[in-house]
Amino acid sequence: MPTWMTLDTDDFRHLPTHQGHPTRSKKPFDGPTTRLSRPFLDGWSRFLEWMEGHDGAVTVFVISDLLEDEEFPELLRGALERFPHRLTVGCHGHTHRSWSAWGEDVDGFQAMLERSTAVLKMHAGEAFRPYFRAPNGYIAPWMAPVLADAGYVVDSSVNPSWLVRSKSGGKGWRAVENAMSKAGVVERPWLTKLSLPVNGPALFQFPLSMVARRAWRRVPPLLEPEQLSMVERDDESITTVYCHVLDFARHQASWVPPLRA
Repeated sequence: MPTWMTLDTDDFRHLPTHQGHPTRSKKPFDGPTTRLSRPFLDGWSRFLEWMEGHDGAVTVFVISDLLEDEEFPELLRGALERFPHRLTVGCHGHTHRSWSAWGEDVDGFQAMLERSTAVLKMHAGEAFRPYFRAPNGYIAPWMAPVLADAGYVVDSSVNPSWLVRSKSGGKGWRAVENAMSKAGVVERPWLTKLSLPVNGPALFQFPLSMVARRAWRRVPPLLEPEQLSMVERDDESITTVYCHVLDFARHQASWVPPLRA
């Protein structure tokens, strides 16, 4: 059971505090919206340094409005040239809208996927994969057939913990997984431990961080580039973990995922 390492590209302006959620987004972002934050830039540089220290494959889930900004297209291009066989690109939405928190919106979700997919294909080229991760992990069963119709073959949005069950559109994670299976989309849920989250923010929120770091240290080796297609096969068992670009900026840009050497 190898490990699929994934990375989300949220910058500060994408946080649900500022955008994308019907109740949590209460504070408009007061910084520049066409340039990347300094922590994002520092985190991206640290991420690329970390990539030099191992041979595993990593999928970067990109919020495609970043590719309409001034800086990120060049950063992504450079990374793909530097690691042409090890980095792939998936879709993390065009903005960071928490889709299942707003109720069913098939037309809006479909339009977003069309726009985001076109932008990602243009900038990522052969590195693009039809893999989706819902912004903030807000995924509901109604989204599954829309993903399939848009050509997506893998979803990695389910955080199967009771703590965040509400993100499933009130239907429960099993309902989301069943809907994906029925639509022909392979679901790659995130690693949990003791039914607790261990990815993303959980890596840094005490006491979840104690459980999360211990869980990460015990995951199997990362997928090798030639193994990445295993992600698309539902008969393969894979451990899925993720963190954020901004995480690599922590501790004065010295943080790295707590994986075994």
